[in-house]
Amino acid sequence: MSFPNLYYKRITATAKACYICYKPTTAVLATIDTSDFLYTCTVHLSDHGFATRVLEPESENKIGISVEEIAKLREEWEEKQRRKKEKEKADKDKDKTADEGDKKEDDGKSAEKSSKVPGSLPTSGSLSPRPTHEKYILHRDIFALRVSEHRRRRQTSQAKDLAPRLPGAPRSSLS
Repeated sequence: MSFPNLYYKRITATAKACYICYKPTTAVLATIDTSDFLYTCTVHLSDHGFATRVLEPESENKIGISVEEIAKLREEWEEKQRRKKEKEKADKDKDKTADEGDKKEDDGKSAEKSSKVPGSLPTSGSLSPRPTHEKYILHRDIFALRVSEHRRRRQTSQAKDLAPRLPGAPRSSLS
């Protein structure tokens, strides 16, 4: 086999004929490296005689973080914000007597207002859910058709490459 029996469902902008019923469809099943792809109707995707959907174990919890962990992170973040405010107040009290302290206080207020958004969570790259495509495995007979079709295409391309290098048939008689 030149490719695995694992296909990802993708949606295209242009509709083409379904591999089975030839009706226009935008759903495509493609391998990860797109070495093989076929347009299929969504009706055929629900047919177990054509393909079966592969369920991922992590699909139950897409974010990967439980509610308890989110609450814990929120409490830690709020505690850090409280400490930060207390530290800024202590710094402001020290600088209040000096004229420069008044300027820093104004800058501190604007920075404090812009940095705190009520009810927001700290953002991190791991929290953003990545888009995933539905995975399918073709029925063994359908997959055998796809493999034989690819084998036939490869053999015809090899024959076309080899044909010019072969000698021609003799044109004159041997007598």
